[in-house]
Amino acid sequence: MKKLFTLIAVFGMLTIGASKIAVAQDQPADTAQMEQAADTAQMEEAAATEMEEVEEVATEGQGLHKAIKQKFIEGGAGFMASVLLALILGLALAIERILYLNFATTNTEKLLKKVEEALESGGIEAAKEVCRNTRGPIASIFYQGLDRANEGIEVAEKSVVSYGSVQMGLLEKNLSWISLFIAIAPMLGFMGTVIGMIQAFDAIRIAGDVNASLVAGGIGVALITTASGLIVAVILQIFYNYILSKIDSMVVDMEDSSISLIDLLVKYNLKK
Repeated sequence: MKKLFTLIAVFGMLTIGASKIAVAQDQPADTAQMEQAADTAQMEEAAATEMEEVEEVATEGQGLHKAIKQKFIEGGAGFMASVLLALILGLALAIERILYLNFATTNTEKLLKKVEEALESGGIEAAKEVCRNTRGPIASIFYQGLDRANEGIEVAEKSVVSYGSVQMGLLEKNLSWISLFIAIAPMLGFMGTVIGMIQAFDAIRIAGDVNASLVAGGIGVALITTASGLIVAVILQIFYNYILSKIDSMVVDMEDSSISLIDLLVKYNLKK
């Protein structure tokens, strides 16, 4: 009888131990599945967040475009179109000047070295050929000076100075038009504001009552043209000042290189 109880107790302990092992083996699998499900949920949530951000950016871009369009319509098609035309023409001229000045920029040190080597090896004609194959106002000034070098240093110097003035005029071409658009854009805006104010007071007179919302609305619409004109003037003024600084630096290079060219011609005449 005791042996029977002993066998039953041993069998029960083995059964409990096996069940514990099975449960312990099942727990990691369940934990891994839960972690995988959590990672998948996080990835889906991140993707949804990114999509929402993209949609918000697109909505903001469309909202800004609509707001600008609405303000353009509120400001009045006539005066707002005039201000916009001043902006387009001013930017076109400014971009043309910037491109021209960038293409006209020359490495003066490299050009002077080439001219000096050409003078030593082939004389005036070789130096003129170097200037002829180099673009920019400085090369053109050098060519004019070299072309008159046989007539004397003073004549060559006068030719360089005279042609330098011509090149300065070419560099400053169309700047007066840009300054005109800078001045005229806010004037058009002020004119639109004045006319808008007149229309607002006419509306008050017709209504026969001073309505705060009517007055505020009319003045707000009228001031849109002034704000637009000032914005256009600021944008064009930035381009205008950049162009002026570029021209000033190029003029300084032209003057310095012209002096260096005269020195080279003096040395060349002394060696002959």
